[in-house]
Amino acid sequence: MEVQLMSEKACNCSAPAVLARVAAIAAPHKGREDMLIQVLREAQNVAGNAIARDVAAVIAKEMDLPLVKVYGVVTFYAMFSTEARGRYIIRMCKSAPCQVKGAEEVLKAFEKELKISCGETTADGKFSLETCECLGICDVSPAVMINEEIYGNLTPASVKGIIAKY
Repeated sequence: MEVQLMSEKACNCSAPAVLARVAAIAAPHKGREDMLIQVLREAQNVAGNAIARDVAAVIAKEMDLPLVKVYGVVTFYAMFSTEARGRYIIRMCKSAPCQVKGAEEVLKAFEKELKISCGETTADGKFSLETCECLGICDVSPAVMINEEIYGNLTPASVKGIIAKY
């Protein structure tokens, strides 16, 4: 019986040019397990914001690592996904400090503005909305991270202006 390592929703159809770019990213780090997270970040950026099965297989081969090791890292860290996500990934902190300061209402405002629920991607593929554990910026809670950009001291009223920037 074949073990399915990646979600059935994960695309296994990356373009050859994408797989070649992923191989070029991973190959210099052969045998360097300590570089896996950096390789995954770079690969995810060129592979459409997801680490599909074929992308993970190329990384494993080029870095001379077991595929289960690559998959374990991909599924452990919230910054990685096996499923396609939007161009802009909105991560809403769900830690206690953010919750106490109104994160739930801010999340509802994002859902209303984007017309999606948490865990979904807009129909145009532009935004994905997720929650995550602590962003480490409790002093400006509630907070979100959109790709690498941080927004803090949020209110439901501030959401529309933030989305408009994108």
